[in-house]
Amino acid sequence: MAKQTDERIVPFEKKMDKTIANLESEFGTIRAGRANPHVLDRIMVDYYGCPTPIQQVANVSVPEPRMIQIQPWESSMIKVISKAIMTSDLGINPTNDGKSIRLLFPELTEERRKELVKDVKKKGEGAKVAIRNIRRDANEAFKKLAKEDVSEDQIKELEEKTQKMTDKYIKEVDQMVDVKSKEILKV
Repeated sequence: MAKQTDERIVPFEKKMDKTIANLESEFGTIRAGRANPHVLDRIMVDYYGCPTPIQQVANVSVPEPRMIQIQPWESSMIKVISKAIMTSDLGINPTNDGKSIRLLFPELTEERRKELVKDVKKKGEGAKVAIRNIRRDANEAFKKLAKEDVSEDQIKELEEKTQKMTDKYIKEVDQMVDVKSKEILKV
């Protein structure tokens, strides 16, 4: 019977995994004073009428700790990429030499670092709420099993396993928030 119990929890565990993966990708786009090519992930450029990520139309590298260099495969893309970066929420003005684009990341001020940590904590809290909502949905689904001749003991066991799983994921979110906050505050 234990095998069957696990099958009922699997879809909810997958949803919690997706929540963690989503949080990781959100944290990847928050810059922490160092140049990180993932800050460009959400910026799309018009490539022959099709919105395309910068990484698919150019070579993106980090030659120095606070610089990203973008070398488009077609020189006609330099203006398009520069414009996309300027209109994004990145807050950095690109410079280009006709062949490549450079993004220089300024040192973060203490105030900006604290704002970023608040943002990280807010995103972490959002992930925890999502995980708790998944737990609630799981518990509601288990209560409906009572109508299908599933004993109360089995339902209690499912709810306990779901609670343990929820606790594990909440702890993981807390650790991720802690690591990202320390990375941002490190000068």
